[in-house]
Amino acid sequence: SCMKIIELKNKILTPITNEESALLKRFIGNTPVPKSHLGLREQELAYKLTIKDALVRTNTDGKIYYTKIID
Repeated sequence: SCMKIIELKNKILTPITNEESALLKRFIGNTPVPKSHLGLREQELAYKLTIKDALVRTNTDGKIYYTKIID
């Protein structure tokens, strides 16, 4: 699969897949997206993007949310 490069907050450049890039486009600004709104494959991608420091995973009132932490 083709790769894209994103710039993280710490100015590190990291490669992401087109699939991960497509998921990131669903995140507007720093508005949290509930994990329950993501399909199983998207949840897997969101998890990978947290490892890459593109998303942050939070637990609010027992619900999991992902928030974009890149521009």
